[in-house]
Amino acid sequence: MKFEKYYVLDTNILLEDATNIYKLSQEGKNLIVLPETVLDELDSKKSGFDEINFQAREFARILENSKILDSVKKDSYKIIRLKIQNDKNTIIDIISKDEYLVNIKNVSPNIINDRKILEIATFANTYYSNQVEFLSLDIMARTRAVSLDIKTDALVGKDKDNFDFEFIKDLDIKFKDLEFLDNQEISKFDKEYKPYNFSYCFNVEASDQVVLANIQNKRIRVLDEDEIRDQIITPLNKEQLFFSDAILNHFYNVLIVEAKAGSGKTLLALSGALKLVRQKHFQKIIYIRNSIESLDKGEDVGYLPGLEEKFRIYNHPLMDSLDYIIRTEHKRKRNKKTPDIIVSELDDSEVTARIEQMIGNYGIETMWVGEMRGRTLSNSFIIIDEAQNMSNKTMQMVLSRIDSSCKVVILGSNKQIDNFYVNKYTNALTTLLKSSKNENTLVNSFAIKLQKVLRGPITEWAEEIFSK
Repeated sequence: MKFEKYYVLDTNILLEDATNIYKLSQEGKNLIVLPETVLDELDSKKSGFDEINFQAREFARILENSKILDSVKKDSYKIIRLKIQNDKNTIIDIISKDEYLVNIKNVSPNIINDRKILEIATFANTYYSNQVEFLSLDIMARTRAVSLDIKTDALVGKDKDNFDFEFIKDLDIKFKDLEFLDNQEISKFDKEYKPYNFSYCFNVEASDQVVLANIQNKRIRVLDEDEIRDQIITPLNKEQLFFSDAILNHFYNVLIVEAKAGSGKTLLALSGALKLVRQKHFQKIIYIRNSIESLDKGEDVGYLPGLEEKFRIYNHPLMDSLDYIIRTEHKRKRNKKTPDIIVSELDDSEVTARIEQMIGNYGIETMWVGEMRGRTLSNSFIIIDEAQNMSNKTMQMVLSRIDSSCKVVILGSNKQIDNFYVNKYTNALTTLLKSSKNENTLVNSFAIKLQKVLRGPITEWAEEIFSK
């Protein structure tokens, strides 16, 4: 059989999404080559409740629907050709070897497996009539492949660089237009308006005045800054004002936020959520964050829901934000009562007690993705944190649990990816940001990037020098 392309897959390609095998096959146009070590690694990850475990089991189900077409031997290698029994005509060659050249002494298991996979890729490069291409999300594995003269690439998808949108746009207007600005069609002022221009800074000509507005149904809605600032955490710049307005505004039900470290994304999301629960718009706040970030160590964490001790370590951003909110609220109340008296700090035990009380009063829950399958989340303000570490399948599963009575805020930073099985092109945050390019009639979405670091000079300095 003749194929257009020949792909040798690393394990992480299938753990990112088992159905990648169909996408890469392109209905049988391309041949998929799987080293036996990939099958071993997938088999070892079938047990568990994290996304990679589900993907390993999904791939096992795919293989169950396969038929052996051929089996040949070439030197010390064995090639078994399979066809997946569905309408996609996917052809897979599984290549194994009796003994590998890699020296297992003083070498970690993951490196041994990488070298076994690349040994198969090297053989495949000479066995097939066309040059093979090794696909991996692991830069180290790809670098080794290059040193072996194997063509290599990551799984990046199409238009990998085409997702840097202008979420906030500056526009000059005349003073006479100020009075009639609110509720006007944005096209009257911006002929080049795009769906992803969610927010505008209207600069008034011959004046220092700036009017901030968000766009709803292609109409301008001027921000009520006094109302936005009336919460525990006060927005400190225009980006935070846009974000906080979208949180408090009932028009938007899905918010997508890419933000630098220390930009206040979690604090603002939680502050807005507390206000909306206090106003009875939602019954509870649910905080969702991947419990397994960069390592497959579900057995170390256990599968415990809520704020139990073994799970608490994965919710430090939530707990830190609650700590900060409690202390800020305390200072504000004391200052209002006795403005001339220096406010004493709360001790840690009192803060802990108040956090527990706030968790109870506002129905704050934490969840991780392993416990969400089969559930339905209702009447909740939902914060999904660390979205850059979620695969598309994980995010799809999480969002499919949320009903129409909820509001969801999705937070992340593509500069802080810790998951071996995604990259900045394939993770859920990027997919959601790219989705803002087009209009959507199913949800009212809002997207923004928070670029200003407010945590302090050290964080800002680190972001500046390490992001060049």
